[in-house]
Amino acid sequence: MTRSLKGRVAIVGIGETPYYRHGQSPDAEFKLALRAILAACADAGIDPRDVDGFASYSDDRSDASRLAAALGSRQLRASTMQWGGGGGGCCAAVANGAASIVAGLADCVVVFRSLAQGQYGRYGRTTGIDTISGEKAYLMPYGVLAPPQRFAMRVRRFMHEHGVRQDALRAIALASYHHAQSNPRAVMYGKPLDVEKYEASRWIAEPFHLFDCCMENDGAAALILVPAERAHEFGDKAAFVLGAASGSDHRFAAIPHNGPHYASSNFGTVAPDLFRMAGIGPSDVGVVQSYENFTGGVVMALAEHGFFPPAAANDFLTLENLIAPDGRLPLNTSGGNLAECYMHGFELVLEAVRQIRGTSCNQARRNDVALVIGGPMVSPVSNLLLGSRATQ
Repeated sequence: MTRSLKGRVAIVGIGETPYYRHGQSPDAEFKLALRAILAACADAGIDPRDVDGFASYSDDRSDASRLAAALGSRQLRASTMQWGGGGGGCCAAVANGAASIVAGLADCVVVFRSLAQGQYGRYGRTTGIDTISGEKAYLMPYGVLAPPQRFAMRVRRFMHEHGVRQDALRAIALASYHHAQSNPRAVMYGKPLDVEKYEASRWIAEPFHLFDCCMENDGAAALILVPAERAHEFGDKAAFVLGAASGSDHRFAAIPHNGPHYASSNFGTVAPDLFRMAGIGPSDVGVVQSYENFTGGVVMALAEHGFFPPAAANDFLTLENLIAPDGRLPLNTSGGNLAECYMHGFELVLEAVRQIRGTSCNQARRNDVALVIGGPMVSPVSNLLLGSRATQ
């Protein structure tokens, strides 16, 4: 028997709150989670009391048992949390929820992420820390404090080894902002970016300009998973899980930054697992939603997923190639972490569902297979392939 998620689970509802700049949400984090979940249930036409499982990642503070009680769930059967910080688990959380359904542990699973940094404080904080351990113990004594500094070193190494120019990073930022101008949900809606503005923006940590770095936001997003055989109950809303993968390359997380594949986004082993499960290849993918903690990680991740060899990054990564509807590979069609919202990448999964449904603000011409890439350059990372009914 082949062990696979392919075609066995469907996403039938998506929901989200308004997205806010960090610290500006009027609601507490738990309320944000409930608002997104109720919106996803309404989108699917599902009674919230029928939800019997929850999945999340990055140590989300909205406890599954408390959510089940607040929603009036008749019973709680499954609750999973993906280890690892940041957005590396945004796709793995969907995989874990799907695995619960395939294993018979649950029948209706909510996958979600909620953030209220005004309530709990900012992520990636580098001040007011009395004790350090792990990776920070190797970095902070030398002044490498913030995520842009840590990840800039990997990206700079990759750019040096393969001759990648700043233009490639800039194209990714421009594409995200371009798509955000058609998306009223986006925090950067009505705030376009052009080449001059990008180039004039301050350096954060070379090669990252300000606009190469993700935003910080409050809000929540959620989706509903059910067994694929129930998909017909929800009309044309269903997007099917074709494949999912999570993990890390050999010694990627070596804490002194001395792993053997240093100039990497950490998808060297994960991407082949994804395509193997789905039974398709990069050429079958019509649209990509890639987590941009920083644009350089997207360059490496797209190369490691087989869309182009690293030496061809400059030719492939142009604004014309990355925008919907007719670009060679439309990227981050809602605005992504850079320009829609940084919901630790979960908003990317919702946009992939919209592409499959044909309801995106920036619909790609080829939208029957959508790829989501979660958390380049962290450990573990994860990815997800969604498809229409015809692709199962």
